[in-house]
Amino acid sequence: MEIIWFGHSCFLIKSKTGKKVLTDPYDESVGYPLPNESVDLVTISHNHFDHNFTESLPGIPTIIDNVGSYTFSDINIKGIQSFHDKDFGAKRGNNIIFLITIDGFNICHLGDLGHIPTPEMLTEIGPIDVLMIPVGGNYTIDGEEAAAIAKMIDSYVVIPMHYKTNALTFPLDGVEKFIIKMGNSCKVNSCTLELNDLPDVKNRVKILKYKSED
Repeated sequence: MEIIWFGHSCFLIKSKTGKKVLTDPYDESVGYPLPNESVDLVTISHNHFDHNFTESLPGIPTIIDNVGSYTFSDINIKGIQSFHDKDFGAKRGNNIIFLITIDGFNICHLGDLGHIPTPEMLTEIGPIDVLMIPVGGNYTIDGEEAAAIAKMIDSYVVIPMHYKTNALTFPLDGVEKFIIKMGNSCKVNSCTLELNDLPDVKNRVKILKYKSED
């Protein structure tokens, strides 16, 4: 399996059979180059401009923007209801956590999660191999909250997202607070992470370059 970080909360996940899943594509105002990939599936955690822009994508991919369970060929996807804030969505609306099973790996993309998951939600999320978690605060959980949640979920690989970079055009915290709280972090000198096996220890943080940096 191959994971490419375009920036913000947008990842391209490629299976060994060539199937492609894109998460939370953004519009050009976000600051990163637009994804221009022909993909099979697109998951959208919520309908804000920096997470739901599909107009520039080639072809006609299947869009998944609701809770529920979905199967496409050898890919299983489950959307879990959550919230964009600590007030049950009163400030910023709902958010969907997506569980994606591909090539035998369980991936969890938390979208713009704005609160600590309940025990019931953690049970529904279940065992995770790769966690994609927002860490930039302001509109989502911050680095300290993200580190606590990552340790609750206890995945093998943790990829921070939705934080301030040189390209991003609006105010978020950087990744530093999350790194300090987590420890066990390493920078990947690429926008691409290839996974054939899992690390020997859990909560191994992988900090990717965004695609235009690579």
